Amino acid sequence: MAECLSHIRVLDLSRVFSGPWTGQMLADLGADVIKVERPGRGDDVRQQGYRAKDQAGNETPETSSFMAMNRGKRSISINMSTPEGQDLIKELVKQSDVLIENFKSGDLIRYGLDYESLKQINPRLVYCSITGFGQSGPYSHRPGYDPIFQSMSGLMSLTGNPPEEPGGGPQKVGYSVSDLTAGFYAIIGILGALNHRDVVSGVGQYIDIALFDAQVASISHIAMNYLISGQVPQRMGTASPITCPYQAFECADGHLMIAVGNDSQFKQFAELLGMPELADDPRFILNRLRAQNQKVLIPMIEAVIKTQSVKYWQERLDAMNVPCGPINDLSQVFDDPQLQHRNMLIQMEHSTVGPIPQIANPLKLSETPVVYKRPPPVLSEHTNEILSELLGLDQAAIAGLKEKRII
Repeated sequence: MAECLSHIRVLDLSRVFSGPWTGQMLADLGADVIKVERPGRGDDVRQQGYRAKDQAGNETPETSSFMAMNRGKRSISINMSTPEGQDLIKELVKQSDVLIENFKSGDLIRYGLDYESLKQINPRLVYCSITGFGQSGPYSHRPGYDPIFQSMSGLMSLTGNPPEEPGGGPQKVGYSVSDLTAGFYAIIGILGALNHRDVVSGVGQYIDIALFDAQVASISHIAMNYLISGQVPQRMGTASPITCPYQAFECADGHLMIAVGNDSQFKQFAELLGMPELADDPRFILNRLRAQNQKVLIPMIEAVIKTQSVKYWQERLDAMNVPCGPINDLSQVFDDPQLQHRNMLIQMEHSTVGPIPQIANPLKLSETPVVYKRPPPVLSEHTNEILSELLGLDQAAIAGLKEKRII
């Protein structure tokens, strides 16, 4: 079976979420991703999240957070603070196409593992650094985690209910959106740099990704609304400032998200509600007018929607091609027949846990489908294999490195 990146080797020196997420995507596309971890402790997220249980019901060291970001990789543990460890990494760099790291700006210079040093031994190396604030600027020295970038980017100012409503105030998005967004930008940058190297220049390059930059960029059209209008957007819960009705509605037995995207859909929607006159009302006849007058319109809709069940409205809205969907919790998400049809939940066999669930990669490629070659690795699971296969070390040499705690 053909794989997009079967010719690419990635050295993943990153930890936590953004860098490992990047490496996992490249592994799914067929790259040989070698995860370099600290001896004895490994990636920080090996100590975060829920611990998986083996088939006998016993708790294992493997955590949900680690297993979410590290599928498809080989794990080697190297003490990079030692000269011998640095030499091992440099030897691996010579045989790698990509290096991913998310240490603080400037940290790897002291180990001789910065881009300027490593491009001397492998000019074709694509070196991707992912940090909170980037490699330059007044904040470049600062550490940071996802909530900081959600807050500073303006995302939390957009998320949540208005202050006058119950529970109003800024809210954090429910997952590490800044980390994963930066990871997606990193993947794009790496693939672009590899293409340029292989087709145009013959040499690699340095990629500087900042979570702060990535989160601001991903706000996209909402930020552009502000830049064009000068109006600072306010929190609106599930509603939209530019489209209406476009929000969650309370039904008799739950909530339903309804997204009426244009005037013809609104006309059909008004007829379904038994209020066809709404579509001809001068306050609601155009989308921009509905958005301006939604404080008048929405209570009228709410009064009707709450009289019937989620299923009742969903079936009728689906028949009219008006976008809608229930607000699922995660116990419902994976029972959804569409998600099941798309094979978005898979099982992999883990060396210590046994069968583990994995959320599948959403890419559907016709000629080079995504591959799931390896489950998330146990710490140092492939150390001997990598040192033997790539560096030609025999068992005596490997044993010597272990004795000196280099690996």
